[in-house]
Amino acid sequence: MDDVDRKILAELQQDGRLTVTELAARVRLSVSPCHRRLRELERSGAIQGYRAVVDATALGLNFEALVFVSMRQEDRDTVAEFERAVGELDHVLDAQRLFGEPDYLLRVATADLAAFQRLYDERLATLPGVQRLTSTLVMKHVVRDRPLPA
Repeated sequence: MDDVDRKILAELQQDGRLTVTELAARVRLSVSPCHRRLRELERSGAIQGYRAVVDATALGLNFEALVFVSMRQEDRDTVAEFERAVGELDHVLDAQRLFGEPDYLLRVATADLAAFQRLYDERLATLPGVQRLTSTLVMKHVVRDRPLPA
């Protein structure tokens, strides 16, 4: 990856709807070389996809919480089953396995506190291998969806 590839990635992180012609102009390439580089970035996995950034409140998801998960057991099968089950929960927006304690951090969005409590009691607390859940409420986002540094 060279500086031109990094410029392409930076531009696309700012506006993923750029046409190849617009992108080429911004990174100072002709269209064909820009298009070849773009396809190579996609093929290599540097660009993993394109999507819209949607406002959660527009979908009625007005409540967000961070849930810290401590596991009772961490054998390979339990971890795999936990991660599979978390992946099936639509309201879990992000899930990260951590070093140290706690074992996982989940970012969850629901309509309101009552919906979060139902998700917490009926789904999160019953996930395989869970010993303890601790949650904290998100007051506001200070930095969100920041493009990756070049």
